[in-house]
Amino acid sequence: MKWFAGLFAFLFMVSLSVYAQNGTRLIGFDANSMGRGGVSIGTFDSPELMMTNPAGISFLNNSMLNLDISLMFPSLHFKNSINDVDGDKNTFPLPGLAYVNKSVNSPWTWGIGFFTAGGMGADFALKHALYRNQDGSYNLQEYHSKLASMQGGISVAYKLTQDLSVGLSAHVVYSMLEFNMPYSLDPLIMKGIAQPGVTFGQMFSAPMSSNGFGYDEVTATAKMSDLSAFGFNGKVGFAYKPNDRLSVGLSYTLPVSLTYKKGKATMDMTQQLNNAFGLAVQGYMAQHAGSTQAQAQAAVMTQFGMMGIDLSKGVVANYDLDADLSFPQSIGVGVSYKISDDFRAGLDVEWLNWEKAFDKMSLHMSNGNNSNVNTMMGNNGTFTIDFPMNWKNTVIVKLGGEYQATKDLALKLGYVYGGNPVPESTVFPVFPAIVEQHITAGCSYKVSAPFTINAAFEMALNKSEQASTPSVIANEYDGSTSQLSTVLIHVSCIYNF
Repeated sequence: MKWFAGLFAFLFMVSLSVYAQNGTRLIGFDANSMGRGGVSIGTFDSPELMMTNPAGISFLNNSMLNLDISLMFPSLHFKNSINDVDGDKNTFPLPGLAYVNKSVNSPWTWGIGFFTAGGMGADFALKHALYRNQDGSYNLQEYHSKLASMQGGISVAYKLTQDLSVGLSAHVVYSMLEFNMPYSLDPLIMKGIAQPGVTFGQMFSAPMSSNGFGYDEVTATAKMSDLSAFGFNGKVGFAYKPNDRLSVGLSYTLPVSLTYKKGKATMDMTQQLNNAFGLAVQGYMAQHAGSTQAQAQAAVMTQFGMMGIDLSKGVVANYDLDADLSFPQSIGVGVSYKISDDFRAGLDVEWLNWEKAFDKMSLHMSNGNNSNVNTMMGNNGTFTIDFPMNWKNTVIVKLGGEYQATKDLALKLGYVYGGNPVPESTVFPVFPAIVEQHITAGCSYKVSAPFTINAAFEMALNKSEQASTPSVIANEYDGSTSQLSTVLIHVSCIYNF
């Protein structure tokens, strides 16, 4: 099996960044099912069942190998008071590989497979009110995110009776995470003592009339990279096929808890501190009539020095980084019915528990190397930030049909509706997992007795969401609008043994 492991490693390397189709998860994992809207839980015809309902592999007609590749073309747009721009045009490959071994004389069926499970990401160059050049023009900032998830392992199914099967998948999950952007927090997170009885957070948030800076958020240029995690995902399913026309499936997927380790983070507060320094100089000159700007700057530097801030050291801090994030449990039911000899229809309904999984993402910083930042934060360079997400549970409904046009050619259509899990309070452009409706079309062509090619076209219709005012994430997103649509092309090859 060395060739199989090596091919999996290659497939993962080319799928490190993907766009989700419901939350962070793809709505289907094989061109065969995607033509009919991803309907799979109760339709037993592909090794993809290892991801959707492992019990269904009991009802495959024979052993088979499936190689799948999809290409995704997302389109993003973001608009706020100072931006009205498209995101970068990217193309993302989404590979998968699976094998099922079917024994005619045994109630056992087993399989091994590796699948691109989902993720999300975006790239923008945006204006930010804090980041300006001396002439007042905006200095464009990088906004980038990438969350990639792939899983694979073994599946087994056992026929309890001729009509009923139970199955189990045990999958290893590998995921990578990174993002760069201006990162804003409540000033009160800075718990270091600036003056007797006053923290840096209180000083930064107090109104200027009370010798503060009047900030309701403080912002750093954040870069977080090299985060990776391993986890476990288990799936259990039941498959019932009383005759050639009707089949029914039920499946449950365990939640996945991931701790991303050995990452690196850089938090650069230079722009924020420069802004605060400028306000302090203005305040000093207003209080000391006749003072020059040079005198005011010297006085303010002395004031910062008395608070333990050596401005010559700057405020760029590097950290070791770990992060905690979960993927949701789900429950799904599916049914497939052969209406006539030539036409089959199917329906899947699945519930995803985003509310518990994507409540927050915890970022654990350690070994911060800048004494100025440590002094302002009131720690030794180790602290935790909880990034709010507050996602909502969703229900996905997939409806699809398949028409056998000839003995070798099948034509397919599908429609998917999956509720948007991202609330208005936390939507922002680099986590754009908001699409809801999908239309799909595809075909399967039997080239020869053992070899079938499947192809599908999928379009996630444009979805726009306006952020609340205020936004929980940052002021720049107040009332902003994020848009996402995607086009996908799926191709797979099935070889029957």
